[in-house]
Amino acid sequence: MASLDGKVALITGGARGMGAAEARLFVAEGAKVVLTDILEAEGRALAGELGAAARFLRHDVGSAGDWAAAVRAAVEGFGGLDVLVNNAGIYQPASLADTSLELFEKIWRVNQLGVFLGMQAAAPAMRTRGGGSIVNISSIAGLRGFPGALAYVGTKWAVRGMTKTAATELAADRIRVNSVHPGLIETPMIAANTAETNAAVVAGTPLKRAGTPEEVARLVAFLASEEASYITGAEVAIDGGWTA
Repeated sequence: MASLDGKVALITGGARGMGAAEARLFVAEGAKVVLTDILEAEGRALAGELGAAARFLRHDVGSAGDWAAAVRAAVEGFGGLDVLVNNAGIYQPASLADTSLELFEKIWRVNQLGVFLGMQAAAPAMRTRGGGSIVNISSIAGLRGFPGALAYVGTKWAVRGMTKTAATELAADRIRVNSVHPGLIETPMIAANTAETNAAVVAGTPLKRAGTPEEVARLVAFLASEEASYITGAEVAIDGGWTA
């Protein structure tokens, strides 16, 4: 595992699931972490578990003001910001016909607007550190069509495109930007699917199982580290071969 010693990271959606696994691994690898979420009790409990190397902040990723506060917490609390993991996301499946404007805007606000605001807020702080790494969590639904989840799929394709564009714009500042595309991962999010849907995804996965949050965290930590110093603008699937 590549060391994150001395790095300061901001991880959204850090209270549970993949975000919590990322926070635990980052701290274990020597980083200081500001973990953010709207799930306050779970977020504070995790920060308490991780000790002095972690701080929790309630954070609505669709709010520019909350983003300013989150970046400020990293800079003032730990001295700067080197890594941003745009992990926060919501998944509420619905077909084209059944997607209301309210639902579309709700999913867009977290999954797409949140990533945009995060990159915009984090880049200046990283620039003052001489560079950094942004890891945007997309999905296999950002690589292929996924019937029955139109709004979610749309936002995850947008994350993929924003990642590539930001990578080209921020390269001169030595800020790398990559997207990670998890398949079916054992987190609370997959409860939104029917058991039949999850079984079908597993059946269509060459490795014939769901992934774990810890497996995703190891990939994210690699992309955040200097071991990935020549990787930017990449889209990395971690899906057991589902998109192969």
